[in-house]
Order: sequence, then C-alpha cells, then structure tokens
Amino acid sequence: MLARVLSSAVIGIEAHLVEVEVDISTGLPVFTTVGLPETAVKESRERVKSAINNSGYGFPDDRITVNLAPANIKKEGTGFDLPIALGILAATGTIAAGTLAQYLIAGELSLDGRIKPVKGSLPMALAARDAGFRGIIVPHPNRLEAAVVRGIDVLPAKTLAQVVEHCRGVSPMEPVTGDFSPLAEDGTPPGMDYSEVVGQEHAKRALEIAAAGAHNLLMIGPPGSGKTMLAKRLFTILPPISFEESLETTKIYSVVGALQPDQALVGLRPFRSPHHTISDAGLIGGGHVPRPGEVSLAHNGVLFLDELPEFKKHVLEVLRQPIEDLKVTISRATMAVTYPAAFMLIAAMNPCPCGHLSDPRHACRCSPSQIERYRARISGPLLDRIDIHVDVPAVAYRDLAGKSAAEPSAAIRRRVVSARRIQNERFAADRISCNAQMASRHLKRHCTTDAACNRLLENAVDKLGLSARAYSRILKIARTIADLENRTALEPPHIAEAIQYRTLERFSL
Repeated sequence: MLARVLSSAVIGIEAHLVEVEVDISTGLPVFTTVGLPETAVKESRERVKSAINNSGYGFPDDRITVNLAPANIKKEGTGFDLPIALGILAATGTIAAGTLAQYLIAGELSLDGRIKPVKGSLPMALAARDAGFRGIIVPHPNRLEAAVVRGIDVLPAKTLAQVVEHCRGVSPMEPVTGDFSPLAEDGTPPGMDYSEVVGQEHAKRALEIAAAGAHNLLMIGPPGSGKTMLAKRLFTILPPISFEESLETTKIYSVVGALQPDQALVGLRPFRSPHHTISDAGLIGGGHVPRPGEVSLAHNGVLFLDELPEFKKHVLEVLRQPIEDLKVTISRATMAVTYPAAFMLIAAMNPCPCGHLSDPRHACRCSPSQIERYRARISGPLLDRIDIHVDVPAVAYRDLAGKSAAEPSAAIRRRVVSARRIQNERFAADRISCNAQMASRHLKRHCTTDAACNRLLENAVDKLGLSARAYSRILKIARTIADLENRTALEPPHIAEAIQYRTLERFSL
C-alpha cells in the first residue's frame, strides 16, 4: 500500500516542500530510503521502527520503500522521522491518509516515541502557508517560532501517539497562538548605557553617525581607552528592529537551531563578537553542509571585531564581498546557498603592537618596521570599505574624576530613530533602507553639493589621495550628518565633518 506525507527540506533559509512517499509491499523485511538522503536521514529507519513499536503500534515485517521527492534536493537533518513514521502507519491503515494531506509535518523521533525539536521550523511554517496547507505539525519546543506565521494552524506535538490520536479524531490537538506584535522597544540591560562612559565625546558622535546611517566604523586607540565599552553599547542607540527585519533574522537563527525553546522571534538587533581565532568558514559560513556564519547571524545587527589586526588576514579579506553585497553565497559541488548578511561592521584596534603609539602618557616600544607590519595586516581594500575611522585616545584624568553625567543612550537613540525615519521615507521606492546602502544613482539624486562643498571634496581627494570608494563614503556620511540635523541639502560643515572621519586612513594608519 502507498501513502504520502508532506514535509520540507531547508536549503539556506528557505524551506522546499518534500513529498514523503511510503510503499509497503510483500517481500523480505527491508527498509530502503531513496531520494538523495544524507546520513541522518538514512539512520531514521532505526529511530522510526523503535518509536512505532514503543508507542504501541505494529511495525510491518514487509518490504518498505521510502522516497523523498523531488530527488534532486539533498535531504538533511532528522526532521523526516515523524513524516516517515506517519507514512508507514498510514500505509498499514492505522491512520487515514486523507488527514495527513492537510498538514506539513516535521519532527525528530526518540526511541520511545517522543518528538524532539528540529531546525528551521519558521521557514517550514512559511512554506506551508504559501503552499496553502491547513496547518503544520511541529515538535512542541518549536511551537512558538512556527506560530509567528499567521494564516495556518500550528499543532505542537509531544509524542508520536499524540499525532496518531489527532489523525484518528480521538483527541484533536489544539493550535497554538501567540501575540508577537510587541517587539522590544528598549532592551537595554542595566549597566549598558552611554551615560556611564566618561569622555570620548568624539567617538560617541562617530558612533551616533554610524548608527543613524548603518555605516561601518573602525576605532583606533591605546588599550583601556574604552573601544570595547563603546562598541558593546552601540545596540542601545540603534533603532528598534522592525517585524520584517526580526522575521528575516529569526529565519537564520531558526535554521541554525540557535533559538531558545521559549523564544518566538529575535526581538533585539543581534550583536556578534567572534574571537580573532575564528576561521573564514566560521565568519562567512560554509562547511561540508553549508551553514550561516557570523556575518549572517549578525544580519540586521552588529558584527564587532575586536583586535582587528589579530584576525588572520585571509579571514578579513573574505569580508569584502558581504560588506558590499549584503549577502553571502556559498557554493558547493551539488548546491549554492545564499544567506543574507546586512550587518554593521564595528572594529577596534591598537595603533601599534604595544598599543601606546598615540598615548602621550606611555612611550611606544615598537620599531617602525614592527608598526608597518602590524598595520599591513589590514589591507587597503578592506579599510576602504569601512566608512568611518575614528581615533579613541586615552581618557584624561579630568574626565575620569568628573561628576557631570554624560548623555544617556535614550537621548542619542531618539536622534538616530529620527534620522532613520527620514531615510526610510527617502528610499521608500528603492530596495534599500539606509544611507550606507546607497548606490551611485542614489548619490547623484540625494547628495548634491554646491561650490563650497565641491572645493572641500576636491582638496580632500587631492591631499589625502582618497579612492573613488572613499569619496562615495564621504558623501554618504555627510548625508547622514545632514539627516541628524534634519537638513535637506548638504552643507560645507557636513562635508568637513565627514572628511575628518577618513583622515585616519592616512594619519593613524
């Protein structure tokens, strides 16, 4: 007898429908799985057999053939256990096949029939809704992330027997619902506010501009000057994450399996800070089975690289493409997977190996050749892609001992949100959302300059030897500065301030 159950395979962050066909025929008891299954899928026969027997149902002593169609899509993971088991029970007449046709089903089976969580429940729920299914049956721990999708029933299952009883109509499962509209407006934990950072007003201003336009930023200063402290508080002034951004980011965390059991959505912008020993595959993504890297896990958030020159040079070089394209494509012999990677790059480094080159209170012990080798670890093309370079000097005693409170993150955030609102209205007809993503056509339309601005730009390009990309970066930064001041046209002060954020390219580096 033949039975069909619908499931899905996740490739990248998208789920593709998979038809699980189960055929039981007379012959020697053999369990065969075809349709390009990987090892975990092939091993499902042992889990399925034990789960069916231990749940009180009979496992057929016949020839069982399981086909996962379409056969040209590689099937990975353990989410096919539950649909295979239900397909066998439907083929033997234990449950009606018609009931199964209404749902997309995914879940891993333990040997006693319990259903364990799987990765990618959110993309699967989206695929089920788009395909017109009545609902989706998912493991109970995955219920909240799947319930984010409206328009379908999300049935949380704890055991195989519970799903069978539902299909028989004996004990129907109740769909889970949730209210996910109130994303976190302010997720600032105690002790993470810019009011607690003394001094460094110039660096705070640069971070405000970076947050307002989603610009990449590099901080250069001696040890203990507060670079890491400033970077870790950046998320407190970023605009709240929108539902669409949260949904896209949650899909990435869902396929990685990084969501907590009680977590439905990623409600705050991600902040990822990988160690400098990370590999290029860990940073960009990859592996034998492609999976997202840190740049994708930082999508719609911040990627912080502390001690930038300590990263392997080839690891840093692979950042160049995602910074420009806002996505990462990982190609393998059998597939090519694309992950989104629209992140803000925030980096920090010392001015020299000992760290005291720019510190007036400590003598630098590094030779010119050591300093040159240290700086050469960051290539010119990568440096060119970082919009803002800012010096973070050692904090003076009068700032450390001062009692005046610094501006809180909430006040800075209000200005950032206002500037982002201007950009959202400006780019409403385009496929971008902030100034950092502007292309040449946007620069010509929104960054027009007068004669005074042109003279400043000409002097900067000639004297600093800036590249065409650096010239575009200056215009983008100036546009963001004007947005913070709610000005329509670019003015010489905006250009002048933007230029100073590129001078470190020559004088500090």
